[in-house]
Amino acid sequence: MAGLVLKDVRKAYGEVKVLHGIDLTIEKGEFVVFVGPSGCGKSTLLRMIAGLEDITSGELSIEGRLVNDVPPSKRGIAMVFQSYALYPHMSVYDNMAFGMRIAGESKEEIDRRVRSAAGILQLEPYLDRLPKALSGGQRQRVAIGRAICRDPKVFLFDEPLSNLDAALRVATRIEIAKLHEQMSDTTMIYVTHDQVEAMTLADRIVVLSAGRIEQVGAPLELYERPANLFVARFIGSPAMNILPATLAETGKATRILLGGQRPVDVPIETPMGASGASASLGVRPEDLTIATGEEFLFEGTVTLVEALGEVTLLYVEGPLEGEPVVVKLPGIADVQKGARLRFAAAAGKLHLFDGEGRSYRFLAGA
Repeated sequence: MAGLVLKDVRKAYGEVKVLHGIDLTIEKGEFVVFVGPSGCGKSTLLRMIAGLEDITSGELSIEGRLVNDVPPSKRGIAMVFQSYALYPHMSVYDNMAFGMRIAGESKEEIDRRVRSAAGILQLEPYLDRLPKALSGGQRQRVAIGRAICRDPKVFLFDEPLSNLDAALRVATRIEIAKLHEQMSDTTMIYVTHDQVEAMTLADRIVVLSAGRIEQVGAPLELYERPANLFVARFIGSPAMNILPATLAETGKATRILLGGQRPVDVPIETPMGASGASASLGVRPEDLTIATGEEFLFEGTVTLVEALGEVTLLYVEGPLEGEPVVVKLPGIADVQKGARLRFAAAAGKLHLFDGEGRSYRFLAGA
């Protein structure tokens, strides 16, 4: 059974259109992450699911029930915001119990749910403390615990880790992953701009841009098979390198002219008769290596070396004018600024996009 279904959902503020026909089905118990640049509509979409924003047109159903006109308190959802929004004068226990007291739950049921949530989130030692006596990570866990106590059908997370420092982000992300395992029947929707969170937490990722869904898929599917240039650039850090190319020979295997000159063969099918068309060749920084033989993809001068310990990033002035190609080498690489090097990539790691930015990988047989 689907946990949540969106059918042609649109949002407009007067003449300004924000969401343009969102169609999405999220299965019960699935963990789905919305990602995209600022202003793409991901938080607006989450707030529409929560009932905090009206739906201009379209249908929203939660576990088979149309909820367009159902108030937030009756939708069976619980939301965790970017800010903790805890009552400073209440203990952890009372913060977690407050919503149930307003709803008229019995003392016994309130105590059972609070202690159960505290056990899941390892908050038992802190139930008598005020929020000011907690760390940022502990406060965020209290906010999550308060949501758990509502026993929701759908959990909504709106960038819940953005106010935490790097170490706490990692620790709390692990807690959320464990929470999903323990509450496997509860649907979870998570908004973030951090693709590490998206890649590590999600069953599926929804990539949004300018109010439209660009691609939906498992994390590695989006990484390995991006549907278009936007997804290719957005998923992965550093971003995929995009090099200008021209189609030379098309069909089951394709030859391109990189930068209009260097011939490169890629094992990707393109439509016959497309010879001469503009294209883009994509290659991820981590898929580039320093060429040791005669075969290479491009040649360039290293303009900057970033030695990070676990990896070394090279910024190479090559086939792109004014924009360096980024090469990500494992470990500590013995490369100096100013070195003139050739770089290669396995043919199966290359991505080819047409003039409209669509991946040729998905046009095979079309």
